[in-house]
Parts: sequence; structure tokens; C-alpha cells
Amino acid sequence: MDLHFKQVTIVGVGLIGGSLGMILKQQELADRVVGVGRSLENLELAVKLEAIDEFYQDPKSAMKDADLVILATPVESYALHLQEWGHLLEPGTIVSDVGSVKGKLVAEVEGILPEQVRFVGAHPIAGKEQSGVGASCPDLFKGAVCIVTPTSQTDEDALSSIEGLWKAAGSVMVSLDPFLHDRILGAVSHLPHVVAFALMNTLLELQEDAGGSQNWFAYSGGGLRDTTRIAASSPEMWRDIFLWNRENLLRMIEALGGQLNRFQKLLEDQDGPGLEHAIAQARDARRQLP
Repeated sequence: MDLHFKQVTIVGVGLIGGSLGMILKQQELADRVVGVGRSLENLELAVKLEAIDEFYQDPKSAMKDADLVILATPVESYALHLQEWGHLLEPGTIVSDVGSVKGKLVAEVEGILPEQVRFVGAHPIAGKEQSGVGASCPDLFKGAVCIVTPTSQTDEDALSSIEGLWKAAGSVMVSLDPFLHDRILGAVSHLPHVVAFALMNTLLELQEDAGGSQNWFAYSGGGLRDTTRIAASSPEMWRDIFLWNRENLLRMIEALGGQLNRFQKLLEDQDGPGLEHAIAQARDARRQLP
């Protein structure tokens, strides 16, 4: 398949959108890459970094001639965007995304878009602590998993095009049902973010309860940095992810609470062998990570 687009419009030129734009331009996969965003400063930086060729702050102006549109904004904004400009897309246009939740979101998007506009859900599992186009790089997706979430409505040619795009970015492709995607990613991605956010807030609370005169973080080492790296993530983005995957995440937080209670009980009972077993169990599971 000859993978080439006339115009790719990226709605939301941040870390993911900017990195994808760089790849499109460097590999000449599109004649033109157009960015859409709210911040003029960010969009001008995206042009300077050669992530996009041109930009618009009004998304309706960026849809003319687009044969691929990438949604790279917080997932809560998808419906508002598509209701605003979805009807302007030409028949055959592909719309895809980079969102961390699928499930109900894919069904909603498919229900909003015109019948002859083709949607393919995608989720590149790559990122950094930093956000914004200034952190973009064309190597961001190399070796990373990218999940596509086709449904019975997904056009096969459009799916092949999106898979080809992410393969060109260096991603390893996986296909999952949208709802299964949310259960798995809720466990291995969304729950760890809850843990990191909650841990940092707990430490702040403990420091304040101790009077707040001493900066406890000044005494931290690599363990705290490694455990809470993802707590530096975007509040806006993760607010939306948590709410869209709410039901899965509530069940997983309950399971996490059970494990915390387990450790609490082992400490209360001064159960050294039990603690050692629980820690060894976690260590062995950790060793299974790729």
C-alpha cells in the first residue's frame, strides 16, 4: 500500500500530535501537515520545530482538503469538535485519534461522524513527563505499542492506512476490542496514574501535618522519583481519562485498597514472613514487565 496523504490535519499539537507531525513531514507521508490549537504561541513553535506546515485556531478552516484528521486533544473534547466540523469533511476522509480511552468514546464518535467519513480508534502508548509541542520528537513512538480498536463499522482500507502510519512511526501494532482496551489500560496505565497522584498528595498531607517547615522532598531518592514520575502528567488530560474510564477504574481502586489493607494487616500483626512473601510476589510480577 502506498501510504501518502494529501493533507493531514492534527487537532491538538502537543507532545503526541507534534511528534506525529514531525514524522509525517520527515518521512514525506503528507503533502501538507496542518495544525489546530488554541495557543498561538504553541502553534508558532510547532511551525518553528517543523512539526506542522501551517496552522489555524479555527478548526473549521483546517478541514478543507484534509484526507486524514488526527484528534490529539483531551478525549472529553472529541464530541464538541466533531459536532462543530465533522459535517465539513469530504466522503472517504479518515478520522483517527490518540486517546487513552476507547470503549464508549469510539461508539460516540462513530455516531457523530457522517456515514461516509471513516473512523479508526488508535492509542499510541508513548509519552514523557513533559507535555506540549516543545517536548516533541520523531523517535517518540519507536518500539512503543500502538493499539488500534476496530469495530464492526471500521473500514478495512482506513484501518490499513492508520496501521501503516503508526508502523512508519516505529510502533508495534496490536488490535483490541475498544471495551477490552479500557479494561486492560485501566489496570496497567490509568490505575498507576491514580497511585502516583495519590502518593504525592499523601506526602504533601504528611508534610503539612508535621508543621510544613521542613521540605520532605529534599530527602527523597530515586525510589520516589521512579514511583511518581507520571504524577507530572497533564491534569486536564488525566481528568478526562479517569472520568471516561470511571467504572473500570473504580473497581481497580477497590482492588488496590484491598492490597493496601493486606500490607496494613501484615504490619499490625508484625508478620515478617507474610511481608516477605507479599514483597516477593510483587517483585516476581515486576520482573514480567517487558
